[in-house]
Amino acid sequence: MNINNIMKQARQMQSKVMQIQEKLASETVEASVGGGMVSTVFTGQGDLVSIKIDPEVINPDDREMLEDLVASAVNEGLKKSRELMSERMGGITGALGAMGMGGF
Repeated sequence: MNINNIMKQARQMQSKVMQIQEKLASETVEASVGGGMVSTVFTGQGDLVSIKIDPEVINPDDREMLEDLVASAVNEGLKKSRELMSERMGGITGALGAMGMGGF
């Protein structure tokens, strides 16, 4: 494979990555914990869009439970966001590996 072909393929992949990243910015994933007491929404790029907390879980005497639920919902949302990104980028990373560029 000559350098011109490699550069052309690299530009094409870069363009695909940019398109995927733009799409991920508009896609969302939702995570819910505690039977729906706390839910989060993240973009496919890992940005937190919203947190919803059921009013029944807001108890000043049990702040730790709410904090734990929020942390769990955020972590679960981030995990789902990363999974979505990995799924969308899978074709690109597979192509890089096939070209012998998996180390990028």
